[in-house]
Amino acid sequence: MASSSGRVTIQLVDEEAGVGAGRLQLFRGQSYEAIRAACLDSGILFRDPYFPAGPDALGYDQLGPDSEKAKGVKWMRPHEFCAEPKFICEDMSRTDVCQGSLGNCWFLAAAASLTLYPRLLRRVVPPGQDFQHGYAGVFHFQLWQFGRWMDVVVDDRLPVREGKLMFVRSEQRNEFWAPLLEKAYAKLHGSYEVMRGGHMNEAFVDFTGGVGEVLYLRQNSMGLFSALRHALAKESLVGATALSDRGEYRTEEGLVKGHAYSITGTHKVFLGFTKVRLLRLRNPWGCVEWTGAWSDSCPRWDTLPTECRDALLVKKEDGEFWMELRDFLLHFDTVQICSLSPEVLGPSPEGGGWHVHTFQGRWVRGFNSGGSQPNAETFWTNPQFRLTLLEPDEEDDEDEEGPWGGWGAAGARGPARGGRTPKCTVLLSLIQRNRRRLRAKGLTYLTVGFHVFQIPEELLGLWDSPRSHALLPRLLRADRSPLSARRDVTRRCCLRPGHYLVVPSTAHAGDEADFTLRVFSERRHTAGDRRRDQRRPAVSPGPLPAPGAGVGAAVSGAGWRGFHLNNQLTQTLTSRYRDSRLRVDFERFVSCVAHLTCIFCHCSQHLDGGEGVICLTHRQWMEVATFS
Repeated sequence: MASSSGRVTIQLVDEEAGVGAGRLQLFRGQSYEAIRAACLDSGILFRDPYFPAGPDALGYDQLGPDSEKAKGVKWMRPHEFCAEPKFICEDMSRTDVCQGSLGNCWFLAAAASLTLYPRLLRRVVPPGQDFQHGYAGVFHFQLWQFGRWMDVVVDDRLPVREGKLMFVRSEQRNEFWAPLLEKAYAKLHGSYEVMRGGHMNEAFVDFTGGVGEVLYLRQNSMGLFSALRHALAKESLVGATALSDRGEYRTEEGLVKGHAYSITGTHKVFLGFTKVRLLRLRNPWGCVEWTGAWSDSCPRWDTLPTECRDALLVKKEDGEFWMELRDFLLHFDTVQICSLSPEVLGPSPEGGGWHVHTFQGRWVRGFNSGGSQPNAETFWTNPQFRLTLLEPDEEDDEDEEGPWGGWGAAGARGPARGGRTPKCTVLLSLIQRNRRRLRAKGLTYLTVGFHVFQIPEELLGLWDSPRSHALLPRLLRADRSPLSARRDVTRRCCLRPGHYLVVPSTAHAGDEADFTLRVFSERRHTAGDRRRDQRRPAVSPGPLPAPGAGVGAAVSGAGWRGFHLNNQLTQTLTSRYRDSRLRVDFERFVSCVAHLTCIFCHCSQHLDGGEGVICLTHRQWMEVATFS
């Protein structure tokens, strides 16, 4: 068989490859404008075929078709149980979002924070929708999912039991943007029940496309107040959780353990010569408030000047309250912050913006799922991403309180003698893709994390040589994230300017999942997938080669040594042709050779013997595969 004489790289790309991060994608291909126009023309109200109003939309276990909680549920449009429904009321506020019987306070607390920023709310809840003019029973919302914005269409049939909404409701009983947003999120993930239990940052990220951080509190949390004030000033979304090992329960002080709260403001007041730091929080239930110091009925408010007291205090059972920072540290365990992406912040954001890179990847058993232990033989098979930090942060003469004092990572290694060490602030965020919707199949989030290694200057010249793999164990670790069974694992690293290698991994070798890795830095950086365009080795196959080696052998067996496969394509081949013992037997090897031969023949027709790069989507790859 003749082989191509030039160097040809075949890359497997996503269907949406080439679409910018700001480009809106239609979920399920449904266009709100087209559906609305068609319904108005035909005089009917929209009924969503992709999320039918029925038992499957509710859930699979506690809300499953035969469950007690699903009995007596009716799906009704707002005008069927409300006299004058409105989409958004003119006086909408953060106190509108109230929790129903679904355990998704993490989602509702984030939605309540969203109402503080009209520009962010308009991105998620597009304006121009209502129940009067041009009503057709269809609404739409925009949610961020793993690198792209999705436009999600829903009909307005909502689950009602005994004449009341089962799940989220508005404090203003005729307002329905929140229940419909909840339905759009349920549709995106498969059902309402998959929303049960979660972390506020997950919803923060999906509402903004930002990066979520979790700060684990301690009593000497120096710099926390300034950190929160700085985050709120940059329009970051902020929440807090009082952890519990026995579910949600109310304390004597009026707090709910195991519950997510929004942090909506900070303020400093003086009692005589004593400075008091106050935080404003909100319970998404819309009721049940803190009853301790600085609560609505606390006499300490009477010691403040009238204008200050009137500006801060609202004596109303609306779920919102003030509490002192030291009391906050006694009762809460974590703070969650979502820093907004440049496309949301706009061209000239207050407090500065971010420089961003986004990478999509997958851990494949037997190929690049090497576990989390750097001393293990398989660790360096994990995906690897190069990061070069070009410019240090600007120095600022801040006191010990911040704005991010006390929250830096270990990578800066302390100040140099005689002055500060230049450092670069980097947010690294690892996201497990599409795992929430797999809950109905009994799957949950894997335990994942990442390591950051520094590449010394003396090794840079050898980095792209065949010897580079042998250099990996010699790298020094600059930082690492905790291993966590969350969708989003994020670490704020403070690193010296230089060259780094980011290695995301699952806790256990062999675990499989799709992931997104994002890099946010305050100053300019460069980043790339170290293995994306590497040529896969063409080795001679043994009787039962390992999957990665077997694919390389199939390239040789196909007789086309001018052809190189990118990393994503090799992962796909590995997943398809391995057996249950993670080996490629002879029959699978022959099938792989036949598959590659068809692909190489197809590609060679378009290059006419020359060099170049050919990109194939998964659909195109499978279409050619059907002929192999």
